Amino acid sequence: RDETPILENGKPDYESINARDIKVFNNHLTKLLKGEKVDTPIFDFSLGKKVFKKTIKMKKKACADWLDMPSSEQVEAELNRVKYRRRYHRVLRSTVYILVTVAAAAILAATLWLPVLQIYGNSMTPTLKDGEILYTVKSSDLKVGDIVAFYYNNKILVKRMICSAGDWIDIDEDGTVYVNDKELEEPYLVEKALGDCNIELPYQVPDGKIFVMGDRRSTSVDSRNTAVGCVAREQIVGKIIFRIWPLKRLGAVE
Repeated sequence: RDETPILENGKPDYESINARDIKVFNNHLTKLLKGEKVDTPIFDFSLGKKVFKKTIKMKKKACADWLDMPSSEQVEAELNRVKYRRRYHRVLRSTVYILVTVAAAAILAATLWLPVLQIYGNSMTPTLKDGEILYTVKSSDLKVGDIVAFYYNNKILVKRMICSAGDWIDIDEDGTVYVNDKELEEPYLVEKALGDCNIELPYQVPDGKIFVMGDRRSTSVDSRNTAVGCVAREQIVGKIIFRIWPLKRLGAVE
C-alpha cells in the first residue's frame, strides 16, 4: 500500500511494520474479500504476505504470553508466601529486639544491684562451698551474722560479719567469740578455733568498719589477721542472699 515505509532501493521496509500497518492491511483484506474497493490505489500483496506472517507471529506470541500467566490459585499462593515472609521477618526482628533488651537489662541489674559471684576456696565451709555461684544484693543495711562480699587487693572475699564499728570483740583459746562481753551464738559453725589471729585482744572495731570472719575458723584469713583487717563500708560489694548453683543446693543463704 502507499503508506508502507520505503527503503532507498525502492523496496518496502517490512521490518518497520507496526500495529497500525497490520490493522490497515486487515481492513483492506476484508474489503477485497467482500468485493469492495480499497481506498489505497496500490496494494502490495508481497507486503500483505509479510504482514500476514507477522500478524500470525504476534498472535502466537500473545497466546503464549496468555498461557504463561499464573492461575488465580498460584497468584494467591504467592501473595500468601510474600505475606508470610514479611510477617516472619517482622516477628524475628521483634524477638531479637526483645532478647537484646532483656539481656541488657539483666546485665545492668547484675552490675548495679545483683552481682553474681562464684566461691573459690573453703574458708566459708560448710555454709558455702568451692565452686558455688551466688547472688549478691547491694545493701548498706548489714547486721551481725550476714555474709558479705568485699574487695581486697583486686579480689573479692566472702566472709561473715561478726560485729560493727565501736564494738569490742574477744576470742578465747578454744575459739569462742565474745562481742561486748557477751558470747556470740554461731549455729552455722561446725568447729571453733582461734585460727590465724595476730591482733591484740580484746579489740575494738574502728569507726566506719566491720569485723568479719570465715565460717571455717581454723583456716580462714580474715579480720583476726592484720593482713586483711577490718573491712571499710566502701569496700563492701554486697550481701550474699541466694545460691543459684549447684541446683541441688539452690536456695537462700543464711
